[in-house]
Amino acid sequence: MSHTSEWKCRLHLFEDDGITKARLVLDTGTTELTGHGTARCGPGDADVPEIGDELAAGRALNDLARQLLRIAERDIEDVGAARPDTGEIAAWSL
Repeated sequence: MSHTSEWKCRLHLFEDDGITKARLVLDTGTTELTGHGTARCGPGDADVPEIGDELAAGRALNDLARQLLRIAERDIEDVGAARPDTGEIAAWSL
């Protein structure tokens, strides 16, 4: 069975008063998920906006990844397979 699809992501970064916020929107064509992440510049830290962007974006990606894994695990259960009970990430056997 062959399958091809394209999912689109939009990453929005906002910075205000030393706090960077990221919002990552994934559009699968049938559903839309949003991941969020933040980063704070500490009082003794140098103000390097790129670092805040990287941290906030990475955390938004992490949030989105966790959401996708939870959805996949539910979908796996829906087709009759058991959810892993070892804390491991669900995977299809090869």
